[in-house]
Amino acid sequence: MAELKEPLLSRKPASAANLREISYHPSGSGRPPFQGMDVSGLKKRGQSSRSWIRVDTSGNSGVIEVDKFTMMRRCDLPARDLRLLDPLFVYPSTILGREKAIVVNLEQIRCIITAEEVLLLNSLDSYVLQYVVELQRRLRNAGAGEAWQSEDAMTRMRGNRNFDTSSPDYLPFEFKALEVALEAACSFLDSQASELEIEAYPLLDELTSKISTLNLERVRRLKSRLVALTRRVQKVRDEIEQLMDDDGDMAEMYLTEKKSRMEMSLYGDQSILGLRSNDGAVSISAPVSPVSSALDSRKLEKSFSISRSRHGSLKSTDSATESIEELEMLLEAYFVVIDSTLNKLTSLKEYIEDTEDFINIQLDNVRNQLIQFELLLTTATFVVAIFGVVAGIFGMNFEIELFNYPDAFKWTLLITGTTGLVIFGSFLWFFRYKRLMPL
Repeated sequence: MAELKEPLLSRKPASAANLREISYHPSGSGRPPFQGMDVSGLKKRGQSSRSWIRVDTSGNSGVIEVDKFTMMRRCDLPARDLRLLDPLFVYPSTILGREKAIVVNLEQIRCIITAEEVLLLNSLDSYVLQYVVELQRRLRNAGAGEAWQSEDAMTRMRGNRNFDTSSPDYLPFEFKALEVALEAACSFLDSQASELEIEAYPLLDELTSKISTLNLERVRRLKSRLVALTRRVQKVRDEIEQLMDDDGDMAEMYLTEKKSRMEMSLYGDQSILGLRSNDGAVSISAPVSPVSSALDSRKLEKSFSISRSRHGSLKSTDSATESIEELEMLLEAYFVVIDSTLNKLTSLKEYIEDTEDFINIQLDNVRNQLIQFELLLTTATFVVAIFGVVAGIFGMNFEIELFNYPDAFKWTLLITGTTGLVIFGSFLWFFRYKRLMPL
């Protein structure tokens, strides 16, 4: 048994050595990888890097390679939100407000908006490139008034309401990025609706003049495209309307305000800690009673905390109301745009339905004409059958005196024909009386 064990133990697979070398090398983040696991396979399956276009608040852009887990930690997002941006899956249009980011999935625009940057999936689509160019242009134009914006932001943090909210440069960074995304999505959908209109109206007019299988097939394809586009436009409209109806979601999307609030709270905590250290130094240097100094410090700390909480609550309430009003006006403007696109598609759909009704009326008219013609043929066949009856009677093998007269055959034809015409005229009068056919 020992002889058998030695060759088995001496043979080591080549992957084991590689795995040992990988396990002893630290990763890029300084953490040692899991030993005894195929780390390279896990990295291929779960940590594939993707190319993102990063645009900061100054309008500077660049391409970065970030894997999914790094992006989750960077933007504080769950994995299900990043799946909405996955180009391999088809998700409806969505705008989600999170604690530190806004997840936007609007047609070709799939991005993550934070208070400091916009992370956009790198794509060769023209609308994505137009989004980046337009966002950079607006940010650089707004950079000329950066000093005024910083002073205005400080007055806003202090609770001053005397500022001009109607200025376009007053919008925070995340609202500017969201506005460009909404504008790109609305313009894309509106251009598709316009192209569909240009193609639809001549085709429908041609169908009304000439009903053919080819024209009907083209209209069927056009209608399927119209239904798909209407569904996409309706989803964007419902998403904007849902955001406008929910004040909590709109307040969550004010990232700059939450960031400034967090910085103010950290600044307040540091000031209180500095006050504690100063109180400790005074109590050591001055001969003050320890009981009275402890009580005074507790009272002072309590008063600072109460005043800070009141100031923070009043500031957050005012800023939330203002931010909701700003975002609501922004969403309302693009809600009107997307609603007009939806109305355009609805009118086109109604025009198609009217064309279908007109075609059905034409087909019903042709069908009625065929039925009328069939009724006339049936009546004429009945009149002609009278001649057959007379011919059958005279074709019997018997002799009558009528056969002896030379003009008997002429009179028989004349009487039979007159009788048939009278019967045919009677049927026509009956059809007219019953309004079975226009005469």
